[in-house]
Amino acid sequence: MSEDEEGTVTPELRISQLEERLTEETDRLEKLYVAYKKAEQELEERNAIIEVLEKEAIDKEIDKEGLESLLSNKEATIHDIEIEGAKTAKRVEHLEPELEKMEEMYTRESARLGRVFEVAEELDEANRVANAELGARDDWYVQHMQLFEHLNEAIQTRYSMIDRAVEAAKELLAKQDTFKERMEETLESVKETAENLIDGDDDDEESDQDES
Repeated sequence: MSEDEEGTVTPELRISQLEERLTEETDRLEKLYVAYKKAEQELEERNAIIEVLEKEAIDKEIDKEGLESLLSNKEATIHDIEIEGAKTAKRVEHLEPELEKMEEMYTRESARLGRVFEVAEELDEANRVANAELGARDDWYVQHMQLFEHLNEAIQTRYSMIDRAVEAAKELLAKQDTFKERMEETLESVKETAENLIDGDDDDEESDQDES
């Protein structure tokens, strides 16, 4: 290359070209950063909406389970009353002939049969109370254990959702840090390249002056 050709690219022109390139790269990075922040904001808004919907779904499921439990309790109570009524009716049917026989025998053995009748009533009452308590205990166990199991499943599902949300947030923060580091490295590299080119042009100019 001749001295005339070397002189066509002046340091001022080279600096101008580098500054223009730096401006273009900076503008491109700023646009990328703005797009990234917009996407990040949209993601946060969507996550907030998802969290609200998940909470509403859990609340509705809990309300539904509470209503189902209440309905089940009412149905069980009605069923117990119907069974007890049927037992009472059968008991009356079976006791009627026995009562007639006991009334015939009462005139001969009133004291003894009276005591036997009292003992029979006490045993029957104790047996009925015991059966009722056992039935109530079994019903309580079945109804409440189902509710506890559903609540436990809902709580475990909520914890899993929270864990996934935390992991997603960590990944997003890591990506943000990586993006910032790469952007800083790119700007630093462009800056160093511009400085090296400027220094190189200065060295060439000094060399040309020495040769002159």
